[in-house]
Amino acid sequence: MLSSWRDITFANPDFFWLLLIIPLMIVWYVFREKKFYGTIKITTTKSFSSSPIAVFRHSLIILRTVAVAALITALARPQTSLSWQDVTTEGIDIVIALDISGSMLAEDFSPNRLEASKQVAMDFISERPYDRIGLVIYAGESFTQCPLTTDHDVLLNLFDDIQNGMIEDGTAIGMGLATSVSRLKDSEAISKVAIVLTDGSNNRGSIPPVTAAEIAQEFGIRVYTVGVGSNGTARTPFKDQFGRTQYQNVPVRIDEKTLKEIAEITDGQYFRATNKNSLEDIYKEIDKLEKSKIEVTEYKKKSEKFWPFALVSVVLLLLEFLLRNLIFKGIV
Repeated sequence: MLSSWRDITFANPDFFWLLLIIPLMIVWYVFREKKFYGTIKITTTKSFSSSPIAVFRHSLIILRTVAVAALITALARPQTSLSWQDVTTEGIDIVIALDISGSMLAEDFSPNRLEASKQVAMDFISERPYDRIGLVIYAGESFTQCPLTTDHDVLLNLFDDIQNGMIEDGTAIGMGLATSVSRLKDSEAISKVAIVLTDGSNNRGSIPPVTAAEIAQEFGIRVYTVGVGSNGTARTPFKDQFGRTQYQNVPVRIDEKTLKEIAEITDGQYFRATNKNSLEDIYKEIDKLEKSKIEVTEYKKKSEKFWPFALVSVVLLLLEFLLRNLIFKGIV
């Protein structure tokens, strides 16, 4: 019962202005009481006892005001709605391959490249509720952190758990892309996309990046590559021999030539992100390029809820009429 009243709306909310009548009714009642019932000055009231009927005569104005309030609410037409959607989408399957190597801890992004990349990717996922999205992480090797799924809550939780050191260090771009391809190759989606994000050049793994790109092309997978890192040098943490965190400025070396070649082979696009804002713009651009075509049929069913208020109003007005003419006749 309560759930049906949870999201109540009013078809004619302007009728609530009529509630201003209620204070006027009360003022009129008080004025009428003073006018028709005189007062006398006495030294004591001990010899006077209040009749219950006389005392409860004021209940009539209460019944009347509540009845009027209920009637006005009924005129405002409270409603609840039941709605649902049938959603049809062309279908876009996306795998995000995220570099989690040690260099991703560089602090030319705030707070560092890895955390900034995670946050921007999570925002991107939140904006695409109808797509199946998966997550691959890579460093010296690669593995699937989350297969393709529409359960984005689970995916976002897994994104949040990503940190450097989960796998052996290094930068195996080819392996990261190859793992992404293995997740997308059997997909029946009309559009299959891999987003490969890195801040370095390939130095590990058994599959060269260009070979992985050629495999992606064979399966009709479009690859967007993103180079992450500012120009020049970046402040990067490292552990000294005593386990203390130290910092040094490390040159930014992104293999843009290979990343551009990967994108070109797969009919994708290469982007360069030098700060978090530009990384956000890149994901927005990818979002525009890979927009799902969604057909939505929406149904709404309105349920009128004014009858209980109308019934309360009628009952209270009838009760007031009976009390006035049977119980309090001659008093009011």
